[in-house]
Amino acid sequence: MIKNPTIEMPLYVVGHRNPDTDAICAAIGYADLLRRKGESKAVAARCGPVPARTAWVLEQAGMEKPLLIDDVNATAEMICRKEVVQVNENETFLATYRLMLSTGVRSIPVVNDQGELRGLLKYLDLLQLLMPSELGAESVRRMQVSPEKIQTTLEAKSVGAELESEEREIVMLVGASSPETVQRRLEMAKEKGDVGSYVVMCGDRPNVQRISIEYGVRMLVVTSGFEPPEHLIQAARENGVGILSCNLDTASAAKLIRCSRMVSHALNKDVYRVLADESVRGMRKRIANHKQDLFPVVNPGDNSLIGVISKSDLIDPPRIRMVMVDHNEYSQAVEGVEDAEVLEVIDHHRLAGDIISREPIRYLNEPVGSTSTLVAREYRYAGIEVPKPVAKCLIAGMISDTLNLTSPTTTDLDREILQWLCGIAEVDAGQFTRDFFASGSLLAHGTSSDAVGEDRKVFEENGARVSISHVEEAGLDFFDDRREELMTTLDSLVAHKGYDLALMIVTDINKLHSVLLASGDEKIVQALPFDRDGQGVFQAPGVVSRKKQVFPAVCQALRVAAASQ
Repeated sequence: MIKNPTIEMPLYVVGHRNPDTDAICAAIGYADLLRRKGESKAVAARCGPVPARTAWVLEQAGMEKPLLIDDVNATAEMICRKEVVQVNENETFLATYRLMLSTGVRSIPVVNDQGELRGLLKYLDLLQLLMPSELGAESVRRMQVSPEKIQTTLEAKSVGAELESEEREIVMLVGASSPETVQRRLEMAKEKGDVGSYVVMCGDRPNVQRISIEYGVRMLVVTSGFEPPEHLIQAARENGVGILSCNLDTASAAKLIRCSRMVSHALNKDVYRVLADESVRGMRKRIANHKQDLFPVVNPGDNSLIGVISKSDLIDPPRIRMVMVDHNEYSQAVEGVEDAEVLEVIDHHRLAGDIISREPIRYLNEPVGSTSTLVAREYRYAGIEVPKPVAKCLIAGMISDTLNLTSPTTTDLDREILQWLCGIAEVDAGQFTRDFFASGSLLAHGTSSDAVGEDRKVFEENGARVSISHVEEAGLDFFDDRREELMTTLDSLVAHKGYDLALMIVTDINKLHSVLLASGDEKIVQALPFDRDGQGVFQAPGVVSRKKQVFPAVCQALRVAAASQ
């Protein structure tokens, strides 16, 4: 029926939701490395907007923004069989039947001249074309058919008047009786007014041929390889009578004329179709109990046929392949990750433990300052040179997450890799850091929703759901003016998402000092181990790391709050 090539699904290298610079730059770097190692389908992706500072980095590096994806569920278009055996609605029974026999299909999609799906044909549907639903001499002899299609089916030579391509009603008459009997029947047809619909079939019988031409039948089929004499051919042309000369005997020709009918007459138009962008998960549920065995996949815009899917294709369908970078929790991953095939995880955060794989995967998790550090080291291990634009991106990821190696998460490996990358990219780390953080202040230019949402991560700990946002600024000059607005946004986040705690960290990267705003369960807020000033702002001198300093403090507060209940 259909060739069944191995479907090569896309491979997305993607960071967490609300991606920060490290998540985006690590994805860019690792996708580039995979392509250089022979994985041509590797694509850097993101599941959120590009922060202003990251956009500045990409501009400096001359790199495009990674592909934006919001779901990694495989779609019908991705897994369908695209090399489809199909026929045009104007094709004949005989041509369609032969195609189905030669390819072994049981069902075949039918399209129009524009490629739009018209319906689905099965073997049993084709039988309608051979035998009418009501038996009787008149119903057997009458049918809608194109004279041109008759010529094609009979492989006949046209020698009379020009044949019509459009379908019209014909009445078959086998001229095997005496000339007098044939004439009598044509006379009766003339009186009824439909002699012009008659197709008369006979062999080498000039008298029957002459009578048919004189009565002005639609077409004369001369069998067994005979042709009428030239004067009858000329008369036929003058009377508008088509003449076909075929090598078949009369009985065979009579049977095959019905095989000239177009398949559109037997078409089942009430066909269950699948839209190309429909997810495999949703599609599987929708067609599970449907009796149809083949499901056309169509473009939702113009109903054009893209491919077909059978129920057996959904037993273990291909899945989108993924490499997760800078996160290892499904709760932080792109939508649909549970149905994707996660091949690798590269991260520097704590283990969450909810990733499940069918096969062993490569899992790289080390306590370093950034995921970009690990990606850069992979180039070293592979003996592959880091391209200069990619090196700039990886530098940005490292500087962002380690505050230019001042964060407590910084390791000797970060220091070594940053120096190495700066040599490749020909940049000064100190100047790059100043330019990077000056490129976009969320407190100065963004909305409160931007500030709270741009680098926000959600955690579950001790039965509590916690959201922690982190904004890094070159100073806290704009914080006081935005404090109430930011607090209102946090309150709204708690109300709409049901978090037990929503925390916002604003870090002064120059003074290595953070201020925190907190909303949620007051017992948890009160248990946070930071000093709170008169305006309700937590002061955290020396605190710059969400992972290393703030998250452990939040976990402690959750335990204290739980113990007090």
